[in-house]
Amino acid sequence: MPQTLKNTMTFSDEQSMLLDTATGFFRDKSTSADVRNLIDSARGYDDAVWQEMVALGWSGLAIPEDFGGSGLGLAAAVAIAEPMGRHLAASPFLSTQLFVQGVLAGGSDEQKGQYLPAVAEGSVGTVALFEEDGNWDLLSAQAQLKVAGDRFTLTGVKTFVTDAEVATHYLVAATLAGEPALAIIAESELPAAALSRETVIDETRRSYRLAIDAVDVAGTSVIRGDQARKALAAIRDAALLLISAESAGGIAGVLEVIVEYLNTRSAFGRKIGSYQGLKHPTVDILIGLERARSHVYHAASLLDAGEDAEAALRMAKAEASSSYAFAGDRAIQFHGGFGFTYECDAQLYLRRALWSQYAFGDAAHHRKHLAALLLD
Repeated sequence: MPQTLKNTMTFSDEQSMLLDTATGFFRDKSTSADVRNLIDSARGYDDAVWQEMVALGWSGLAIPEDFGGSGLGLAAAVAIAEPMGRHLAASPFLSTQLFVQGVLAGGSDEQKGQYLPAVAEGSVGTVALFEEDGNWDLLSAQAQLKVAGDRFTLTGVKTFVTDAEVATHYLVAATLAGEPALAIIAESELPAAALSRETVIDETRRSYRLAIDAVDVAGTSVIRGDQARKALAAIRDAALLLISAESAGGIAGVLEVIVEYLNTRSAFGRKIGSYQGLKHPTVDILIGLERARSHVYHAASLLDAGEDAEAALRMAKAEASSSYAFAGDRAIQFHGGFGFTYECDAQLYLRRALWSQYAFGDAAHHRKHLAALLLD
């Protein structure tokens, strides 16, 4: 049956306060100079800033109180992700939230009790889902889990594993007897050469290749069957929501860069922002920001209400991806020759936009799924 979208959009006072706090936090902690300095740093992010985020309760934002979190739910994480994207803040927040959602949706009570309190206290988790074939279907993993007595062995290669070098646990997608499965692997269980750094367009994201050859996995660390499907769907939904929220923030951030430049640079005796050829695309960027933000908060509201949000999430990702890429591209063009140099901040936003555009599926991929959800 075609999916019907409810016109739900809520934003509580608590979320508003969280957004105000996060906006001020990242404005102060993630300046353009900070972003550039961290690109060449060993960890890729400032651990002191991450610990401040943990102290504010943000790492455990979506973790129930029974497991040491604040129990605000995934929707509240949008208020953190949007200003992070606006200021290109580098942290393992996104990777960790995806790990949390996978364990929450598919993990046993024992697994939740083992891993979630540690995350709430600042441990970093990440997910290893994608492989070298570039398939965005999370149910088609080629990595293999095989039964070995009362334990399992895991073999496979994963790509685009973010924050893998600083993670304490990995949620790895695999296939077990033809069915989807997830294995929770500790950092200490990986061989020394398992991780290798990948070169990606956005260097503010640390991305790794994970090669696993017959790693031993305890039976208590495996999520399988329907529970694995639930976990993978939850990871997908969380990724679409938070990446779209970061993208909406990124559009706002690059728009600030554009407006400042248009009001600074002069040509032929006038500020260049007065020319229609620059004004009209800038308005298009603003409209794209409002569309993306509306889709994001609509999807977050549906999730918060416990309603089916798949169509809303795919709409948010498609809109945010396209609008952010357009904004970043126009920012480069508006800055002229300087825009094509790495010293221009517009470069940082365009690189993040291109990374976000293809993470967990591009606009065409999600519109294809939307056709089936809405029109069949």
